[in-house]
Amino acid sequence: MKAAVVVEAGHAPVYGDFRDPVPEVGKSIIHVTASSISHLTKSRASGTHYSSSDALPFVPGIDGVGRDGTGRRVYFVMPEIPFGGMGELCLVDERRLIPLPDALDDATAAAMAIPGMSSWAALIERAHLVRGETVLVNGATGTSGRLAIQIAKHLGARKVIATGRNTQSFGELRQLGADVTIQLTQDTESLAAAFSNEFRQGVDVVLDYIWGPSAEMLITAAATESREGTPIRYIEIGSASGASVALPGAALRSSALQLLGSGMGSIPMPNLMRTIQNVLNAAVPSDFRVSTHPMQLSEVKEAWANESDARIVLRP
Repeated sequence: MKAAVVVEAGHAPVYGDFRDPVPEVGKSIIHVTASSISHLTKSRASGTHYSSSDALPFVPGIDGVGRDGTGRRVYFVMPEIPFGGMGELCLVDERRLIPLPDALDDATAAAMAIPGMSSWAALIERAHLVRGETVLVNGATGTSGRLAIQIAKHLGARKVIATGRNTQSFGELRQLGADVTIQLTQDTESLAAAFSNEFRQGVDVVLDYIWGPSAEMLITAAATESREGTPIRYIEIGSASGASVALPGAALRSSALQLLGSGMGSIPMPNLMRTIQNVLNAAVPSDFRVSTHPMQLSEVKEAWANESDARIVLRP
Protein backbone atom coordinates (compact mmCIF):
# COMPACT_ATOMS: atom_id res chain seq x y z
CA MET A 1 0.00 0.00 0.00
CA LYS A 2 0.96 3.68 -0.25
CA ALA A 3 1.52 5.48 3.02
CA ALA A 4 3.29 8.25 4.88
CA VAL A 5 6.23 6.51 6.54
CA VAL A 6 8.44 7.66 9.43
CA VAL A 7 11.86 6.14 8.74
CA GLU A 8 13.93 8.23 11.15
CA ALA A 9 12.96 9.61 14.57
CA GLY A 10 12.50 13.36 14.62
CA HIS A 11 12.07 13.64 10.85
CA ALA A 12 8.91 14.23 8.84
CA PRO A 13 7.34 11.17 7.22
CA VAL A 14 7.94 10.44 3.54
CA TYR A 15 5.45 9.16 0.99
CA GLY A 16 6.19 5.65 -0.22
CA ASP A 17 5.34 1.96 -0.05
CA PHE A 18 4.60 0.05 3.14
CA ARG A 19 3.49 -3.51 3.70
CA ASP A 20 -0.23 -4.23 3.93
CA PRO A 21 -1.67 -5.20 7.31
CA VAL A 22 -2.76 -8.79 7.79
CA PRO A 23 -6.21 -9.58 9.28
CA GLU A 24 -6.28 -10.71 12.93
CA VAL A 25 -9.03 -11.99 15.19
CA GLY A 26 -10.89 -9.09 16.80
CA LYS A 27 -9.25 -6.54 14.52
CA SER A 28 -10.49 -4.96 11.31
CA ILE A 29 -8.62 -3.79 8.25
CA ILE A 30 -9.81 -0.26 7.53
CA HIS A 31 -9.72 1.32 4.09
CA VAL A 32 -8.76 4.85 5.13
CA THR A 33 -10.50 7.86 3.60
CA ALA A 34 -9.23 10.66 5.88
CA SER A 35 -6.68 11.17 8.68
CA SER A 36 -5.76 14.49 10.25
CA ILE A 37 -2.37 15.84 11.32
CA SER A 38 -2.91 16.68 14.98
CA HIS A 39 -0.40 17.86 17.58
CA LEU A 40 -0.72 14.43 19.16
CA THR A 41 0.06 12.69 15.87
CA LYS A 42 3.12 14.88 15.34
CA SER A 43 4.48 14.41 18.86
CA ARG A 44 3.96 10.64 18.73
CA ALA A 45 5.69 10.50 15.33
CA SER A 46 8.64 12.54 16.63
CA GLY A 47 9.01 10.27 19.67
CA THR A 48 8.45 13.11 22.16
CA HIS A 49 4.99 12.06 23.43
CA TYR A 50 4.76 9.78 26.47
CA SER A 51 2.74 7.28 24.39
CA SER A 52 5.24 7.14 21.50
CA SER A 53 6.69 3.87 20.21
CA ASP A 54 10.39 3.37 19.42
CA ALA A 55 9.71 0.95 16.54
CA LEU A 56 10.87 2.10 13.09
CA PRO A 57 9.71 2.38 10.36
CA PHE A 58 6.02 3.04 10.98
CA VAL A 59 3.02 4.82 9.53
CA PRO A 60 1.91 7.80 11.69
CA GLY A 61 -1.66 8.82 12.32
CA ILE A 62 -3.42 8.21 15.62
CA ASP A 63 -6.91 8.23 14.14
CA GLY A 64 -9.01 8.72 11.05
CA VAL A 65 -12.07 7.76 9.07
CA GLY A 66 -12.58 4.87 6.69
CA ARG A 67 -14.63 1.81 5.84
CA ASP A 68 -14.40 -1.62 7.42
CA GLY A 69 -14.71 -4.94 5.62
CA THR A 70 -18.51 -4.67 5.52
CA GLY A 71 -18.39 -1.22 3.91
CA ARG A 72 -19.51 0.48 7.12
CA ARG A 73 -18.20 4.03 7.52
CA VAL A 74 -16.34 4.31 10.82
CA TYR A 75 -14.10 6.53 12.87
CA PHE A 76 -11.05 4.69 14.21
CA VAL A 77 -8.45 5.51 16.85
CA MET A 78 -5.14 3.97 17.94
CA PRO A 79 -4.48 1.64 14.98
CA GLU A 80 -2.19 -1.31 15.63
CA ILE A 81 1.51 -0.36 15.38
CA PRO A 82 3.10 0.05 12.84
CA PHE A 83 -0.06 0.76 10.80
CA GLY A 84 -1.17 4.34 11.49
CA GLY A 85 -4.00 6.25 9.89
CA MET A 86 -1.85 7.90 7.21
CA GLY A 87 -1.87 4.96 4.85
CA GLU A 88 -4.33 3.42 2.44
CA LEU A 89 -5.00 0.66 4.98
CA CYS A 90 -4.64 0.18 8.71
CA LEU A 91 -5.42 -2.48 11.31
CA VAL A 92 -7.66 -1.49 14.21
CA ASP A 93 -9.01 -3.26 17.29
CA GLU A 94 -12.78 -3.49 16.79
CA ARG A 95 -13.30 -1.92 20.22
CA ARG A 96 -11.76 1.25 18.83
CA LEU A 97 -14.21 1.73 15.98
CA ILE A 98 -17.18 4.12 16.09
CA PRO A 99 -19.93 4.17 13.43
CA LEU A 100 -20.26 7.67 11.95
CA PRO A 101 -23.50 9.65 11.63
CA ASP A 102 -24.53 9.89 7.98
CA ALA A 103 -24.65 13.69 8.07
CA LEU A 104 -21.04 14.07 9.29
CA ASP A 105 -18.52 14.15 6.45
CA ASP A 106 -15.21 12.27 6.60
CA ALA A 107 -12.88 15.29 6.73
CA THR A 108 -14.81 17.02 9.52
CA ALA A 109 -14.99 13.83 11.60
CA ALA A 110 -11.26 13.20 11.19
CA ALA A 111 -10.40 16.79 12.08
CA MET A 112 -12.76 17.10 15.04
CA ALA A 113 -12.55 13.83 16.96
CA ILE A 114 -9.31 14.16 18.95
CA PRO A 115 -9.41 17.92 19.66
CA GLY A 116 -13.11 17.68 20.52
CA MET A 117 -12.47 14.73 22.81
CA SER A 118 -9.77 16.70 24.64
CA SER A 119 -12.22 19.26 26.03
CA TRP A 120 -15.28 16.99 26.37
CA ALA A 121 -13.29 14.44 28.38
CA ALA A 122 -11.65 17.12 30.51
CA LEU A 123 -14.98 18.77 31.31
CA ILE A 124 -16.96 15.59 32.00
CA GLU A 125 -14.44 12.98 33.15
CA ARG A 126 -12.03 15.21 35.08
CA ALA A 127 -13.77 18.47 35.99
CA HIS A 128 -17.31 17.03 36.35
CA LEU A 129 -18.74 20.25 34.93
CA VAL A 130 -22.03 21.39 36.42
CA ARG A 131 -24.51 23.25 34.24
CA GLY A 132 -24.28 27.00 34.84
CA GLU A 133 -20.58 27.07 35.75
CA THR A 134 -17.91 29.32 34.24
CA VAL A 135 -15.11 27.83 32.12
CA LEU A 136 -11.83 29.54 31.18
CA VAL A 137 -10.04 28.14 28.10
CA ASN A 138 -6.34 29.03 28.12
CA GLY A 139 -5.03 28.90 24.56
CA ALA A 140 -8.35 29.08 22.74
CA THR A 141 -7.26 30.17 19.26
CA GLY A 142 -6.19 26.73 17.98
CA THR A 143 -8.46 23.95 16.75
CA SER A 144 -8.75 22.32 20.20
CA GLY A 145 -9.41 25.62 21.96
CA ARG A 146 -12.07 26.71 19.49
CA LEU A 147 -13.87 23.40 19.89
CA ALA A 148 -13.49 23.70 23.67
CA ILE A 149 -15.49 26.94 23.61
CA GLN A 150 -18.30 25.31 21.64
CA ILE A 151 -18.31 22.12 23.68
CA ALA A 152 -18.29 23.96 27.02
CA LYS A 153 -21.39 25.89 25.96
CA HIS A 154 -22.99 22.70 24.61
CA LEU A 155 -22.41 20.98 27.96
CA GLY A 156 -24.04 23.81 29.88
CA ALA A 157 -21.37 26.39 30.77
CA ARG A 158 -22.99 29.72 31.57
CA LYS A 159 -19.90 31.76 30.69
CA VAL A 160 -16.77 30.96 28.71
CA ILE A 161 -13.58 33.02 28.94
CA ALA A 162 -11.09 32.54 26.09
CA THR A 163 -7.42 33.52 26.14
CA GLY A 164 -5.01 33.60 23.22
CA ARG A 165 -2.17 35.32 21.43
CA ASN A 166 -3.80 35.57 18.01
CA THR A 167 -6.10 38.52 18.62
CA GLN A 168 -7.20 38.55 14.97
CA SER A 169 -9.28 35.46 15.74
CA PHE A 170 -11.05 36.95 18.77
CA GLY A 171 -14.08 37.97 16.71
CA GLU A 172 -14.49 34.37 15.59
CA LEU A 173 -14.07 33.12 19.17
CA ARG A 174 -16.95 35.32 20.24
CA GLN A 175 -19.08 33.97 17.39
CA LEU A 176 -18.29 30.45 18.61
CA GLY A 177 -19.56 31.29 22.10
CA ALA A 178 -16.78 33.04 24.04
CA ASP A 179 -18.25 35.66 26.37
CA VAL A 180 -14.88 37.21 27.28
CA THR A 181 -11.55 37.26 25.41
CA ILE A 182 -8.19 37.98 27.04
CA GLN A 183 -5.08 38.89 25.05
CA LEU A 184 -2.04 36.94 26.29
CA THR A 185 0.41 39.29 24.55
CA GLN A 186 -0.39 42.31 26.75
CA ASP A 187 2.10 43.39 29.40
CA THR A 188 2.41 41.28 32.54
CA GLU A 189 0.70 43.77 34.85
CA SER A 190 -2.31 44.17 32.56
CA LEU A 191 -2.62 40.42 32.00
CA ALA A 192 -2.46 39.71 35.74
CA ALA A 193 -5.19 42.31 36.30
CA ALA A 194 -7.39 40.75 33.62
CA PHE A 195 -7.00 37.29 35.15
CA SER A 196 -7.66 38.59 38.65
CA ASN A 197 -10.83 40.35 37.49
CA GLU A 198 -12.27 37.15 36.05
CA PHE A 199 -11.45 35.03 39.11
CA ARG A 200 -13.02 37.64 41.40
CA GLN A 201 -16.23 37.27 39.38
CA GLY A 202 -15.96 33.49 39.59
CA VAL A 203 -14.23 30.80 37.52
CA ASP A 204 -15.09 27.17 38.17
CA VAL A 205 -13.03 25.26 35.58
CA VAL A 206 -9.84 26.06 33.67
CA LEU A 207 -8.94 24.08 30.54
CA ASP A 208 -5.28 24.78 29.82
CA TYR A 209 -3.93 23.90 26.39
CA ILE A 210 -0.65 25.83 26.62
CA TRP A 211 0.70 25.69 30.22
CA GLY A 212 3.92 27.74 30.70
CA PRO A 213 4.01 31.36 31.97
CA SER A 214 0.30 32.07 31.50
CA ALA A 215 -0.50 29.02 33.66
CA GLU A 216 1.63 30.39 36.49
CA MET A 217 -0.30 33.67 36.35
CA LEU A 218 -3.66 31.89 36.21
CA ILE A 219 -2.80 29.70 39.20
CA THR A 220 -1.74 32.79 41.18
CA ALA A 221 -4.95 34.62 40.28
CA ALA A 222 -7.05 31.57 41.16
CA ALA A 223 -5.35 31.25 44.56
CA THR A 224 -5.52 34.93 45.50
CA GLU A 225 -8.82 36.07 44.01
CA SER A 226 -11.23 33.14 44.23
CA ARG A 227 -13.75 32.89 47.03
CA GLU A 228 -12.51 31.05 50.12
CA GLY A 229 -13.22 27.34 49.97
CA THR A 230 -14.66 27.49 46.45
CA PRO A 231 -13.10 24.65 44.41
CA ILE A 232 -11.52 25.56 41.08
CA ARG A 233 -10.72 22.57 38.87
CA TYR A 234 -7.63 23.39 36.83
CA ILE A 235 -7.21 20.84 34.01
CA GLU A 236 -3.86 20.66 32.17
CA ILE A 237 -4.39 19.30 28.65
CA GLY A 238 -1.45 20.61 26.60
CA SER A 239 1.86 22.41 27.00
CA ALA A 240 2.37 24.46 23.84
CA SER A 241 3.98 27.34 25.80
CA GLY A 242 6.19 25.30 28.12
CA ALA A 243 6.57 21.83 29.58
CA SER A 244 6.82 22.97 33.21
CA VAL A 245 5.79 25.78 35.55
CA ALA A 246 7.00 27.18 38.87
CA LEU A 247 4.25 26.25 41.35
CA PRO A 248 4.29 28.08 44.69
CA GLY A 249 3.11 25.81 47.50
CA ALA A 250 1.13 28.67 49.02
CA ALA A 251 -1.17 28.64 45.99
CA LEU A 252 -2.35 25.18 47.03
CA ARG A 253 -2.41 25.75 50.78
CA SER A 254 -4.34 29.00 50.60
CA SER A 255 -7.07 27.95 48.16
CA ALA A 256 -9.34 25.10 47.08
CA LEU A 257 -7.51 24.87 43.76
CA GLN A 258 -7.47 21.36 42.30
CA LEU A 259 -4.75 20.62 39.71
CA LEU A 260 -5.56 17.75 37.35
CA GLY A 261 -4.36 16.43 34.01
CA SER A 262 -6.48 15.04 31.21
CA GLY A 263 -5.36 12.68 28.45
CA MET A 264 -4.45 9.10 27.63
CA GLY A 265 -3.57 7.39 30.88
CA SER A 266 -5.59 9.64 33.17
CA ILE A 267 -8.89 8.49 31.62
CA PRO A 268 -9.67 4.84 30.80
CA MET A 269 -9.79 4.04 27.07
CA PRO A 270 -13.48 2.97 27.10
CA ASN A 271 -14.36 6.37 28.59
CA LEU A 272 -12.35 8.15 25.90
CA MET A 273 -14.12 6.13 23.21
CA ARG A 274 -17.50 7.09 24.67
CA THR A 275 -16.39 10.71 24.74
CA ILE A 276 -15.35 10.66 21.07
CA GLN A 277 -18.68 9.10 20.13
CA ASN A 278 -20.49 11.86 22.02
CA VAL A 279 -18.51 14.53 20.18
CA LEU A 280 -19.17 13.00 16.75
CA ASN A 281 -22.87 12.45 17.46
CA ALA A 282 -23.31 16.03 18.68
CA ALA A 283 -21.28 17.66 15.88
CA VAL A 284 -24.06 18.17 13.34
CA PRO A 285 -27.06 18.81 15.65
CA SER A 286 -25.04 21.31 17.69
CA ASP A 287 -23.29 22.81 14.65
CA PHE A 288 -19.76 22.35 15.98
CA ARG A 289 -17.41 24.17 13.62
CA VAL A 290 -13.87 23.16 12.70
CA SER A 291 -11.78 24.54 9.86
CA THR A 292 -10.23 21.85 7.63
CA HIS A 293 -7.62 21.89 4.87
CA PRO A 294 -7.78 18.65 2.84
CA MET A 295 -4.55 17.52 1.13
CA GLN A 296 -3.49 14.37 -0.68
CA LEU A 297 -1.51 11.74 1.20
CA SER A 298 1.21 12.10 -1.42
CA GLU A 299 1.66 15.70 -0.22
CA VAL A 300 2.52 14.61 3.34
CA LYS A 301 5.91 16.36 3.36
CA GLU A 302 4.34 19.72 2.56
CA ALA A 303 1.36 19.02 4.84
CA TRP A 304 3.61 18.17 7.79
CA ALA A 305 5.30 21.58 7.56
CA ASN A 306 2.06 23.51 6.98
CA GLU A 307 1.35 25.98 9.80
CA SER A 308 -2.22 26.78 8.75
CA ASP A 309 -4.78 27.43 11.49
CA ALA A 310 -7.02 24.93 9.71
CA ARG A 311 -6.65 21.25 10.58
CA ILE A 312 -4.79 19.42 7.78
CA VAL A 313 -6.66 16.29 6.67
CA LEU A 314 -4.83 13.80 4.46
CA ARG A 315 -6.74 11.73 1.89
CA PRO A 316 -5.18 8.65 0.22
